[in-house]
Amino acid sequence: MSTRRDFLKHSAQLGAIAAAGDFAFLSNLPPLSAQQVQRTLAPVQGDVEGLVRLIEDSPRNRLLEQMGERIRKGASYQQILSALMLAGVRGIQPRPVGFKFHAVLVVNSAHLASLAAQDRDRWLPLFWALDTFKASQAHNAQERDWRMAALPNDRLPAPEQAVRNFRTAMDGWETENADRAVAQVARISSLNEVYEMLWRYGARDFRDIGHKAIFVANSYRTLVTIGWRHAEPILRSLAYALQDSGRDENPARSDHAADRPGRDNLRKLTRIRADWQRGQVTREAVTELLATLRTASPGDVADAVVTKLNDRIDPLCIWDALFLFGGELLMKQPGIVGLHTLTTTNSLAFGYSTTANDETRRYLMLQAASFLVMFRQRMANLPANPRVDALEPGELQGQGQAAIDNIFATASTDKLGAARKTLALLQNHPDQLAPMMTTARRLIFAKGTDSHDYKFSSAVLEDFYHVTPAWRNRFLAAGVFWLKGSAGNDSPVLQRTRAALGNG
Repeated sequence: MSTRRDFLKHSAQLGAIAAAGDFAFLSNLPPLSAQQVQRTLAPVQGDVEGLVRLIEDSPRNRLLEQMGERIRKGASYQQILSALMLAGVRGIQPRPVGFKFHAVLVVNSAHLASLAAQDRDRWLPLFWALDTFKASQAHNAQERDWRMAALPNDRLPAPEQAVRNFRTAMDGWETENADRAVAQVARISSLNEVYEMLWRYGARDFRDIGHKAIFVANSYRTLVTIGWRHAEPILRSLAYALQDSGRDENPARSDHAADRPGRDNLRKLTRIRADWQRGQVTREAVTELLATLRTASPGDVADAVVTKLNDRIDPLCIWDALFLFGGELLMKQPGIVGLHTLTTTNSLAFGYSTTANDETRRYLMLQAASFLVMFRQRMANLPANPRVDALEPGELQGQGQAAIDNIFATASTDKLGAARKTLALLQNHPDQLAPMMTTARRLIFAKGTDSHDYKFSSAVLEDFYHVTPAWRNRFLAAGVFWLKGSAGNDSPVLQRTRAALGNG
């Protein structure tokens, strides 16, 4: 009769096999180094338009094989990344900002996964994103087949009026005027000049549960990689997305719940002390704000953030509490709403760290706090536990990679148990962080079936380093609630990629 020890040993072995992944078919493609996928502002060279047309026109069952041939003939990673993003913004309607539009929202997440992956694995997220585009393209075709229309030059505002016109149109939720203005803005402005306006527009309302902020952050990061010369269609898609008010009447002339915290927080940010960016770091400040987030209204939690900053609490404590509370909501109710608590906070935090405008930084922090409460309010019947600051470490099974494999085997059936084991691993064996993250990414490559798998994993594995050391182990333990376990078959996309490239 099998013993419990035999069962655990067998489970760990299965986890190791799944984590390793059957990626031998990638040997048919040229190796891809970290330097070849890293961010660069240099223009992308080559026939990008030809690759865009290939992506747009190829049948789904042929695209991966055809792209493999292009790569073997010299197409670069950045050329394909550029073409994928351009095909998405030109051919997928960005309203609502989610659903089929995840084919665009996930491009930067796939790129981040490639950046962090082992050399031999770096092509996989890109092939996954290409296949996802074809699925979204098919859905778009079923929904009136939206395409981005050409915009004649004689319809654009004069260059000296473009920025003013864009701000006026965005403030007034005037879709056509914003489209014309942003096309001209893209031609006369730099990346940072444009996004200093866009960070706030992405965070001003809670419609689409944070996807607007996600699109702003991910489009910025993609443009840094592929080059500003591709900005115009991307910014046109982004401006159109940010104007989405759903079924609400024009928000510029109405008072909707989705807009109210943003308007209130614009007034509140002026109450924050001038030297707010430095203060005292304490555990109590984090746990107190966590307690507030569990019960407060969107307005009250923003007031609590203002009070803590004025009491000379360091903003690091604020962000620790925000990241942790997003993780706690996911632990309490794993699902689409729960995972977006963390992908949205990731995007708002990225804008916070990128903008050069002090007022915008304060606004994004207050909005992140209010948004988390709005997420909480959308998640009905939340249990009292688990609480991220009270999570207890579990019992590890095995050592080194065997312990990691057991965590991901456990994650397939017992997320809380896997989270507790993760906390124990990181507390007792911090040297196992890197192999754990590598295993988590390879399981996404092998088992990921949805855009959220890439969006979530890239956000959480990145934000581990944005949480202070006192709390980051708990944050990653919470993230296990949406990372992939090692059980089950490889994803259909990986199977199609293997079939497409295996005989190349």
